[in-house]
Amino acid sequence: LSKMCNQVRFSVDGTSFQSLIQGLVDSVTIDPVSASVCIEGRDLTAALIETRSQEAFANRTSSEIASLIAQRHGLTPTVTPTTTPIGRYYQNEHDRVTLGLFSRAITEWDQLVFLARQEGFDVFVQGTTLFFQPALQAPDLRMLQPADLLELRLHRSLTLARDIEVTVKSWNSRQKNAFTQTTKAANSRPSGGAGYGAQKPQKYILVRPNLTPDQALQLAQRRLAELTRHERVIEATLPGELLLTPRSQIALSGTGTDFDQTYFVDLIERSITPRGGFIQRIRAKNTSPRTETTVPADDAGTGPED
Repeated sequence: LSKMCNQVRFSVDGTSFQSLIQGLVDSVTIDPVSASVCIEGRDLTAALIETRSQEAFANRTSSEIASLIAQRHGLTPTVTPTTTPIGRYYQNEHDRVTLGLFSRAITEWDQLVFLARQEGFDVFVQGTTLFFQPALQAPDLRMLQPADLLELRLHRSLTLARDIEVTVKSWNSRQKNAFTQTTKAANSRPSGGAGYGAQKPQKYILVRPNLTPDQALQLAQRRLAELTRHERVIEATLPGELLLTPRSQIALSGTGTDFDQTYFVDLIERSITPRGGFIQRIRAKNTSPRTETTVPADDAGTGPED
């Protein structure tokens, strides 16, 4: 069986269809006893994952590279313009990036993910379109109550519920200066028993070369948001529909607990079975309300001149 491009579509109202996934079939398994066929495949991201790259693109911006890579694979680029030549990013991460380039270990998808992290962007393929854009949430807010759900699990990490502090340390070789940037998030609704509020904050330290103070602060803020968002996680099973995406928001209410708040969807699994019908399982996460503060940059001083 040769590879083929397939599009999985689902009827919403019996007449119109909405595309769920479009891509290549990776494998086909046939069971003649049960008269069943299992097809496994991936979306069109697979072409980028399987393409190795040694190109540096030092004089191009991230958005130019994303558009170029998309067009190489017949994808339509939906790209937010950026202005920073990525040679600066390669300079900042010289050892790690060049090691991947010259060992042929980096793929075009790895390259786009690296650039997306530098820009604070999302990168994903939907249908035949490559998106490279700021992390955006869907404008609609889906309301959920326990009565609407088949299953609901609520999870809270008490470790991440504590105050969290992220520090970025950097040495700028051009400015010959070392400094640190620190940002904190204090939980305004701590819980966990007596003495909980007296616990010391969780501290995370990142060391990155050749950042400016503004870049170090932005990195600290991004990492702080990533860490705190894993504090509260809900997993719900509900009747299937096609409106929710991994970039949607949901608002849980009716539990009578602090879990009644807004969450960001990060996983959706949909299944259709003769007995269970069409159902979907979603996982969403967010932090409790917090107060974020930024500590003034700590300048470690200027090194000796050449």
